[in-house]
Amino acid sequence: MANAKQIKALIKSHYTSDSDRFTTLALQIAAYEASNGHPALAIDIKNLVSKGRKDLTSLPILPTNDGLSDFLQVGEPSAKLSDMVASSRITTSLKRIIEEFVQRSELKKHGLKYRRKTLLTGPPGTGKAMTASAIAHELELPLYIIHTDKIITEYMDETVFKLKQVFDFINQQMGVYFFDEFDTIGAERAKDNNVGEIRCVLNSFLQFLKQDKSGSFIIAAANHFTLLDKTLLQSFDDVLFYELPKYNEALQLIRKNLASFPFDFKLEMIMEHTVATLSHSEIRHACEDAIKIFILSESPSIKKTVLLDALAARKR
Repeated sequence: MANAKQIKALIKSHYTSDSDRFTTLALQIAAYEASNGHPALAIDIKNLVSKGRKDLTSLPILPTNDGLSDFLQVGEPSAKLSDMVASSRITTSLKRIIEEFVQRSELKKHGLKYRRKTLLTGPPGTGKAMTASAIAHELELPLYIIHTDKIITEYMDETVFKLKQVFDFINQQMGVYFFDEFDTIGAERAKDNNVGEIRCVLNSFLQFLKQDKSGSFIIAAANHFTLLDKTLLQSFDDVLFYELPKYNEALQLIRKNLASFPFDFKLEMIMEHTVATLSHSEIRHACEDAIKIFILSESPSIKKTVLLDALAARKR
C-alpha cells in the first residue's frame, strides 16, 4: 500500500486545495501499487483520477474580475436537444453544429475549421435561450450568459473595456457563451439614428470575435434581424432564423407539455387558437397554467375550456 509520506502529502494537498499536486500524488500512488503487484488497484486509481479531472473541468468557474459578474453569469444547461420543439431546418442545423464541435479534433487533422460561433435571430420566446442551454448540455460544457444590455454604458471606452473583459474570460475558461439581447450592440452601423459610439462598440465586438481563438462556443441572440448589421452574417459560422411555431410544431409542443397529465379532448380542437399567434414560450406557459389549475382543482382531467382560457390569456 502507499507509504505514510505519500498519504500525508495527499491529505495536505487536499486541504490546501492544490488539485494539481493531489493529481500528481494520486498517480504516483497508482504507479507504486502497480510496481508492487497490485495492477487492478492501480487501474482503479487512474480511472478515478481521470473521471475526477473530467468532472472538475466541466464545472463552471465564477467570474472574479472587477465588475464582470454584473453582466456575466453562470447559467443552468438543463435543456436537452430532444426537449426542443423546432422546425426540421433548425434541428438539422443544431445537430450538425454539435457534431462538428464534438468531432473537432478529426476536422482539424484535415485542416478544416469547425463551427463554434452562431447567431440566433427571431421573435422573443421562440427558443433561442433554450438552444444555448441545449448546446451546453450536449457538449457537456458550462453555460455562461452575457447580459449585453448591461454592458452598454454612456461611456464608449467603458463599454469596450467590459467587452474585452468578457472575451478575456472566454479565453480563460472554455464553455458555451450566450450573448443575450444582442440587438443592443448588433444594430446596423449605417443607420442614421445609430450614434457613433454604438458603431464603435460593434466594431470592437467584431474585432474581438475575429481574434477569438479560445475554442469556446459563442452564441449571440437577437430579436430583430432587420436591424442587425449585415457584417455580422460574415462573422458567424451559422445564422439560424427562429419563427413562431407552425401547426405541427405547436401541436407537438402542447402534446409534449401535457404528456404527463390526463386531458379529455383532442388537441387538434384547440389549434386554431395557437397557430401563428403565440410563441413557443407562451404556449409552454399556457400549458403550465392549465396544469396548475388541474392540480389545485382536483379535477379528473385537464378541461378543454381551461386550456383555451390559458391560451387566450397569453394571447392578450
